[in-house]
Amino acid sequence: MGLFRSLFRSGEIIGIAADTLDFALSASEETHPDEYMGMLRGEDASKLGLDREGTVVTDVLVIPGTESNPVSATVKTNMIPNDVRGIGSIHSHPNGVLEPSDADLATFGRGSVHIIIGAPYRRNCWKAFDSRGEVRDLAVLDVSLPEERFFDFDQEDIDRELKEEGRRRW
Repeated sequence: MGLFRSLFRSGEIIGIAADTLDFALSASEETHPDEYMGMLRGEDASKLGLDREGTVVTDVLVIPGTESNPVSATVKTNMIPNDVRGIGSIHSHPNGVLEPSDADLATFGRGSVHIIIGAPYRRNCWKAFDSRGEVRDLAVLDVSLPEERFFDFDQEDIDRELKEEGRRRW
């Protein structure tokens, strides 16, 4: 059973990490008066120390080439990574309205949770929606996020990799 749990996350999204929400609120405020937009990724709750099944929103990916102005943000869909951890979207409404527009609803098909943040970008200035645009509960969870390991290597690691590569060629 443990192998299957690691291969297949529960589809239920149980919350958003407090640090992730704070990041998105801050980024939205910094982008004001233009809209902010990003894609959401999640992590299995058990990997975050929660004794519960489900997924927690842990990351906001800023997509290269995103164009933004005071009334819209457009993501270049060809730049969105094909990511098994992808679970939805997040964007701001600088006018403070926390309801999805028709354009928002058209983009909600990708993923199962979509967050709208409104000015003045405080902890109570956001709502979560499902793919149909219906309001959904999303708890703010105080969890420790996994350490970023994207560039977690040093010169020793590079030298070792080059040496191994050389052995495989001969």
